[in-house]
Amino acid sequence: MSTTTTGAGAVRSAQQPRRRPQRSDRARQEARLGLLLSAPAIFVLVAVVGYPILQAVWDSLFSYKLTNPDARHFVGLGNFTLILGDPIWWQALGVTVLITVVTVAVELVLGFGLALVMNNALQRLRPALRTAILIPYAIITVVSAFAFRFMFDLTSGFMNSWLPFVPADTDWFASFGSAVTVIALSEIWKTTPFISLLLLSGLAQVPGELQEAAKVDGATAWQRMRRVTIPNMKAAIMVALLFRTLDAFRIFDNIFIMTNGAAGTESVAFLAYRQTIQRLEIGIGSAVSVLLTIAVALIALMFVKGFKVNLAASTRAGR
Repeated sequence: MSTTTTGAGAVRSAQQPRRRPQRSDRARQEARLGLLLSAPAIFVLVAVVGYPILQAVWDSLFSYKLTNPDARHFVGLGNFTLILGDPIWWQALGVTVLITVVTVAVELVLGFGLALVMNNALQRLRPALRTAILIPYAIITVVSAFAFRFMFDLTSGFMNSWLPFVPADTDWFASFGSAVTVIALSEIWKTTPFISLLLLSGLAQVPGELQEAAKVDGATAWQRMRRVTIPNMKAAIMVALLFRTLDAFRIFDNIFIMTNGAAGTESVAFLAYRQTIQRLEIGIGSAVSVLLTIAVALIALMFVKGFKVNLAASTRAGR
C-alpha cells in the first residue's frame, strides 16, 4: 500500500510543472537598465517605422488611386484577394525567392572562406586584409549596380570580350536567366564581406582549447570544422543568414538599375514600387508592401525558431 502511494506521489510530482528559477536582484537591475537605455531607440523606431507600416495597412483596405482620390472606397481584403489571384504576384515572389536563395547560399560559402582566411592570417596583415575585403560593402548599392550594368552592357561593356565562351553579341539583360545571373553576381560581390565579418566574429568565439583537444584526439581538419568549429558558430551563422536573407528578400536597387523589371526580373519590392509610384495605385501598392512585410516577418520567425539559438547565452559565453 505504501509502495502504491509512493508511486502515485512520484507520478504527481513528475506531472507538476517545473518552476522557473528566480532571477537575482542583479539580473533584474540589468534588465531594467537595458530597457531604460533602449527606450529612446524603441520610441524612435516605433515613430519612424511603425507609423508607415500602420498607414500602409490602412491604405491597403481601400481602393485608392491617386489620380482619382474622390473615388476612394473601402474594400476590406479585396486588394489582397486581387493580388494573390494574379500570376504577376507569384512570378515576382518566385523571382525574389530565387535571387534570395542563390545569393545567400553562395555568400555563406564565400563569406565563410574569407572569414577563415582573415582568422588565420598573420596578426600584422589582418587590418589591411579586412579593409580590402570591406571595400565592396562600402560602395553604395546604386553605384555597384551601375558598375555591373556597364560591365555587362552589349555596346559599352567588356565582359563579352573577357569571357571567351560567351558570344560577342550576347545581351545579358535580354533574357531572364542571364539578367538574373548578373543581378545575383552584383549582390554576391557587394554583400559577401558583410557575411564574412559576421562569421569572423563567430570564429573568434570558438574556444581554442576545443580545437587543440580535437587535434590531440586525431581529428582531421574537416572533422574539427564539422564537429567543433561550426557547432560553436551556430549563433553567428544564424545572425548572418537572418540579416542577409531579410535584406536579399527586399531586393530593389539592382533590378531597378539593371533591368527596370524587364525580362521577367520583377521582384516583390519592385512590384510594390510599380503599383504605388508608377501606376499610383496606392491601395494595391500598399497591399503588396504589407504582404512583403508579412513574408519578411515569417522568414525571421522561421530562422529564430529553426536554429533555436539563445543569443544572450552565446554572448555571455563569448565574453
